[in-house]
Order: sequence, then C-alpha cells, then structure tokens
Amino acid sequence: MAASGESKRPRLDQPRRRRALVTLPQPDPDAFGRMSERFARFMGTGRFLVWMTVLILVWVAWNVFAPPSIRFDEYPFIFLTLVLSLQASYAAPLILLAQNRQDDRDRVNMEQDRARSNRTVADTEYLTREVAALRQGLGEVATRDFLRSELQQLLKELDNGRRPYEDRDEELV
Repeated sequence: MAASGESKRPRLDQPRRRRALVTLPQPDPDAFGRMSERFARFMGTGRFLVWMTVLILVWVAWNVFAPPSIRFDEYPFIFLTLVLSLQASYAAPLILLAQNRQDDRDRVNMEQDRARSNRTVADTEYLTREVAALRQGLGEVATRDFLRSELQQLLKELDNGRRPYEDRDEELV
C-alpha cells in the first residue's frame, strides 16, 4: 500500500518534467551539418557561379524582353534582389556551420598529431637510452678485434717457443 502511494506522489527531490505543448521534430545535427558542408562546397565552385550567372541573366532577359503580360519582375528587379538576399542570408550561416565543423575536425586531427608526436618523442628517447645502455654494455665486453689481437699474440708466443703467459703467471694467479 505504501509502495503504490509513493509512486503516485511527485518526488520533491527531482525537477518536474515539463510537458511540451507541441512536439517538434528533432533533426539529426550531423545530417544537417553534412548537408551544409555539401552546400558550402558547391557554393565555392565555379559551377555554382556559372549557374547563378545564367539564372540571373535569364531572369533579367525574361523581365526585359518578354511581353509585358508575362513579366513577373519589372526593371528595378526588386524580386530578384529579394531572392538573392534570401539566398545570401541562408548561405552565410551554412558556410559558417561548415567552417565550424571543419575546425572541429582540424582540432581533433591536431590533437591526434600532437599525441602521435609525443609518442614518437617518447619512443625516440627510450631508444636513445637503450642504445646508450648497449654502448655501455659493449664497452665492458671483449670485442672481436681485442680477441683477435690476443689470439695473434698467443700464436706469436707459441711460434717463438715460449710458453704463453710466461711473463704473466703471477698476474693470473
């Protein structure tokens, strides 16, 4: 009984959920961003400039040379100005959105490059320490040239009829 009473009462430790009067569709921000990037890329091409020029020339030619009954925008071309202003008012925010998305991608790439560079520096420092340790270790190991010279000296002593290490017996003991 207490459990069912608790579920009906509002909880005071949590904010109330606000009910929306009208549920608006939630667009996918990534899809909108991708669309804006495509549009911004298209607007930065020569093809867009050519098509806009052709459209404006056709618009002006239609409204200058067409019979007066089918003209829709007389000489000061106020409707053309309105259309171009509307196009510019939508183009500017879309271009800014595309630039922001590119900046975000550049920032992520820069962070990855910085991390990769830090790993490379750390690896290089590690390898430098390892090479130094190997050089130190090799300094304590008999080298091939040292062994070769010792063997040649022993061969000379044997050829001379002397017992090897005759002079050094005291040192060996």
